[in-house]
Amino acid sequence: MLTQLLSILLMLIFFLLGLLHFNWALGGKWGMDKTIPTKSTGEKVLNPSKIDSAFVGFGLLLFGLIYWLKSGLLLLAIPNWILFYGSWIIPIIFILRAIGDFKYVGFFKKITNTAFANADSRIFSPLCLAIGLIGLFIQFQ
Repeated sequence: MLTQLLSILLMLIFFLLGLLHFNWALGGKWGMDKTIPTKSTGEKVLNPSKIDSAFVGFGLLLFGLIYWLKSGLLLLAIPNWILFYGSWIIPIIFILRAIGDFKYVGFFKKITNTAFANADSRIFSPLCLAIGLIGLFIQFQ
């Protein structure tokens, strides 16, 4: 039961994050000022295009689909290896994201005086770590 609830939680998180990325792909601006890493000077480290945002949105929706399948609420005939490997790869991706690149993102970033760095320390990295740990917990059940 707990595994099912946690799978549903991850599914909802991924679907919401996917929708947010599609919003940006369609020109939405909400949250954009704090979601792109910047140098101390304010210069963006990345300049994602709308296509990049849509691509990430699709990936996040696929991650949500994996956890929807893991919850048992959705039954699709897909190869077992997709669910098996996806359920390991997703938490690893998010734990690595939480650790970061040791410069702009993650718990061990060096650039800490920007709007992104503040949001990353308070929201993004803890969320990524939580996603990763919950995903691993689900895997070990």
